[in-house]
Amino acid sequence: MDKTKQKAYQEYVKQVTPAHSLPRQMGKAFLTGGTICVLGQGILNYAVLRGADQETAGSICSLTLVLIAVVLTGFNIYPSIVKWGGAGALVPITGFANSVAAPAIEYKKEGQVFGIGCKIFSIAGPVILYGIFTSWLLGLIYWCFTQLK
Repeated sequence: MDKTKQKAYQEYVKQVTPAHSLPRQMGKAFLTGGTICVLGQGILNYAVLRGADQETAGSICSLTLVLIAVVLTGFNIYPSIVKWGGAGALVPITGFANSVAAPAIEYKKEGQVFGIGCKIFSIAGPVILYGIFTSWLLGLIYWCFTQLK
């Protein structure tokens, strides 16, 4: 590739590549994740106020946040939240619920078994796999250290 074509290509890439402000993205992620956490804390406090013990209130909070995320994914609202809030919307439990619900909704036209059944864990499956493998590996390491004592 000659210098003129290479320079033209680099100029084109610079034009079409969106400019991002890292502090602005971090602020949006913080605001989005913080809002989700405040909502979760509100649900937790409400459950405790209604008489649930701490463990039950935590379960109610988790289930409610998952339900909200799945409903928002179903109405195609959660992807907009993710686009705006970035990792702030992807990291909490709501992001995991979205990653399970989105492929299921997308492939529902393929049918119950070959659509939803096959594709529901296409994104979340690797997370589950590596989570289980990592916990198994750390458990093995812990067990080895306890046997040395």
